[in-house]
Amino acid sequence: HGDYASSFPLKLARATGVNPLAIANDMVGLIVPGPEIASIAVAPPGFINFTLKSDWLTRQVNSILEAGDSYGDIELGQGSRVQLEFVSVNPTGPLHVGHGRGAILGSTLTHVLTAAGYRVEKEYYINDAGSQVDAFAHSLYTRYQQCLGVDAEMPTDGYLGNYMVDLAKEVIAEEGDRFLALPEQEAISQLRQLGLEKIIKQLKSDLELLGVSFDVWFSEQSLYDKEQYQRAMSLLRQGGYITEKENATWFISTALGEDKDNV
Repeated sequence: HGDYASSFPLKLARATGVNPLAIANDMVGLIVPGPEIASIAVAPPGFINFTLKSDWLTRQVNSILEAGDSYGDIELGQGSRVQLEFVSVNPTGPLHVGHGRGAILGSTLTHVLTAAGYRVEKEYYINDAGSQVDAFAHSLYTRYQQCLGVDAEMPTDGYLGNYMVDLAKEVIAEEGDRFLALPEQEAISQLRQLGLEKIIKQLKSDLELLGVSFDVWFSEQSLYDKEQYQRAMSLLRQGGYITEKENATWFISTALGEDKDNV
């Protein structure tokens, strides 16, 4: 089958209606082999197979040893900046196997892009705003109360995992029962921040065990705190890219080439 194979004649055949073997033979007749090529052959139904010279392959061993860790690096990116965001799971619980898979894939892509000459910034986008974090804070408050003997009922959208009980016990060990003396909303607000800090710390620790690190941990909540979200929405409205319909805010992404608008 050769060391490398091309199916390009098959693709051309579908577009032109010409026999793929005929296309492959014509292409081979036009190819000028480089010094590393031993042979170029056509194989049914329309593949072109390339075989490398054994002595050329042998000489590559020295090149690989001399280059060390930089072997295979190229300057495709020419120092261009790339921001790669990955993992970015909600800070409402621990990582699971699927998250770990995404972490490994993202980290691998970072190394590939770096080797290709790009300046890569790795970002973890912390989803610490919105209803899911609200549910997390209420769940922690409820488990905190229950662990202190208070009869409290978990919210219907609460996080029921045992890790919430462990988190509540950790808070009690450090803070005692002081949140019971606070008004409910104030207690929930403080536990929200404390709980998020602990979950994010655990996420970082787990990712470090995988050998995955980030240059930036960006907080979604910071967009609201600095009113950047509000300014961005205002600019989009002024540009006619935002509309209200079906009791929701829609981004008119079709105006920018998308197939459909997005909520």
